[in-house]
This record gives sequence, C-alpha cells and structure tokens, in this order.
Amino acid sequence: MLIVNRHTTRDDGPFLATLRIQPTARSQLTDVRGRLLEEFGDDFARFARSFYISDHTTAGYLDQRMAELLEHDRSGINDYLELFRELFPPGADYVHDTMELRSELTEEQRASEPLNADSHLTFIGAGLRNSASYELKGGEPVWFVELDGVHLGGTRQRRTTVLAYDREEEVERCRIRIPASPHAIDAQNLRDPRVGFIGALERMVDGHRVAFGRFDVSLPDGEENAGLTVNEYEPLLMDYDLRNALRNPFRFMAQTGKDVRHALRDPRSIPAKAMNFAQFDAVQVLNQVLDRVRLRNSVVERVVNRAVALPVSHFLRMKRAVSLPVLDRGGDGTGDIGWGTYQSPILVQWRGAPRQSRELEVTLLRFV
Repeated sequence: MLIVNRHTTRDDGPFLATLRIQPTARSQLTDVRGRLLEEFGDDFARFARSFYISDHTTAGYLDQRMAELLEHDRSGINDYLELFRELFPPGADYVHDTMELRSELTEEQRASEPLNADSHLTFIGAGLRNSASYELKGGEPVWFVELDGVHLGGTRQRRTTVLAYDREEEVERCRIRIPASPHAIDAQNLRDPRVGFIGALERMVDGHRVAFGRFDVSLPDGEENAGLTVNEYEPLLMDYDLRNALRNPFRFMAQTGKDVRHALRDPRSIPAKAMNFAQFDAVQVLNQVLDRVRLRNSVVERVVNRAVALPVSHFLRMKRAVSLPVLDRGGDGTGDIGWGTYQSPILVQWRGAPRQSRELEVTLLRFV
C-alpha cells in the first residue's frame, strides 16, 4: 500500500510530497516515482530533478548510477539484492540479534524487536542510500527498496519524502576535520554531538537560511580505506557485526553454506595466479553464489564482476559519499537536517588513518 498524505506545490519553491508505504513482504520494491506521476502528472513531472528521502535504516534507494547499471529493472534489482541476502542471510550468528545483550531495550521491546541485522548489513553492503538524487526525463521508475518490511512482530509503516525542483545552487563548500578512530577497523557515529560534525552543518544551514536542499558529504582524495553510510548506530551492530563483515564479507554466509565453507577452508585448491588469496576467495565464492541464485550471464553478474576487480572491502559497495536532506517541514522557511529517528551518518574504516584525524568535504546545496 502506498498513500500520498501530504504534498505542496509552490510557484517559488520545490514540489514536496510525503508518502506512507505499508509493505506486504519482508523484501519489496515500490515505484515511488510512478506513483507520483500517476497522482500529480505535470505538477510533479514539470520539474527536472527529484530528491528521494527515506527515514529508515533498512529501507532506502539506489543511487541513479547503480539503478542505470541495473537498467531500472525490478527483476535485476531484486537479483542484485539477492546476492547480498546470500552474503548476509537471516538467522546467522549476528550479535545485534542477541536480544539479551541489547541493554538499551526494555523487556517488552526485546520481545517484539525484529531480528534484522542481516537487513542492516545488506543495506550497507549493497550501497543503499538514505537519500538519492535523480534526473530522469522518461518513465523510468525510482524504487523504494524495502529490506525488512514484515517480521514476526508485525508490519512496518514506512515514510518517504520526495522533493522535485529545477535547479540547485551551491551555497557553501568546506572541509571539516574530525578525530580519527584509534581502531584499525571501526565505525564512527558522526551524529554524536561530541564529534562536532552535525553542529557545523546546522550552523551552515542557519547562516545561509536554506529551507530546502541537501548536504553532500564525501571523503576527499587522500582519505583512503574508509567509506560513508547512513544507518543505525547500534553498538552491537557496529562494533561486532559490521566489523566482522569488513574483516571477512563471507563470514555469515559461511555459517549456512557447505560449499562456501569448503572454498574458504581451502582457497588454494585452484591456482590464484596474480590475484591475492583474499580476492581469489571473493571470485570463487561469489561465482558459487551467482550459480546458486541463477544469476550467471546477467547484468547483475557484470556488475559483480566489475566489483570484484577491486579489493574485497570495496566489493561491499561502501560509498565514499552520502547526502543529507535539508527540509522545511514546518513551513516557516527554516530548514533542518531531515533525520529519521534512528539514522546517523557513519564513517567506516577498515584500516587506520595515518594521521589522528580525517577530513570530510561538505557541500551545501539549495534547491530552487
């Protein structure tokens, strides 16, 4: 079910719509752009650009480039996601899903909290985004990708916001330095006020009086062995499950697949030639997964083959950039960073920074 429950069209500003989605399955694709075109026609279509925002950490969007590689096709995107569902299967030994360790939850919450570490890791690993910009002229869909819509405790109620606009103007560009983690493999919560990052962004919005727009946050050249995502910064998920996935992307899959366990146990059974053994593992195991989910000779295989030409950590599609929305939800001309309740920008590193800090390049854009 997809319901448009608020929309605004102004002559001097962007089109704004907020949609509620009630999924009917755990994994589901919903064409949000198609629904808006059907509902609003030219009121929506007359704008050249659109910005899609998810308030959730297990449901979001592909960036436009990845959607194009997968030909905007529902089946191709599902096949692509299936690969990551194999890497992070439900029911593996995720610390996040060990409810007796979740001290932040009440006893009642532990009884109903979904076991969804696999959905979080799939979101991060597949490179899903909390928000994504699209510039489309035809009837191509924009898919809201649901990874955890129905669970034993019930059905999710999802919310997504869409801004349609004609132009974007750069308001300010700067670099913000933050302390680097002392741990070689780690995830840092950039929403933590002690880091000072979000405070700097809020001052930029207030200083320039931006009502609708976005922040583009990226790792500049020279900041290596790191990536960015927006997800839930839950300590067990970040400190254990994500770290384990970065150390060995096949760890959780190996708990459930005999053929994978064999390949990981004896990676030298076939000569690796010029490839390092970790990368050779990736090729062999991913070929087995592609065979099992019947994705050989497909557009998905081409995307995967391109990915495994990189180090295994890069195969996880960890992005070097994220976007954060600026929204005037109250209608008073004042924008705020558009957070979902559990969303945080997270800096992930799989090798320590050579200095005691890292830089982030930040661009504030206004939609006009």
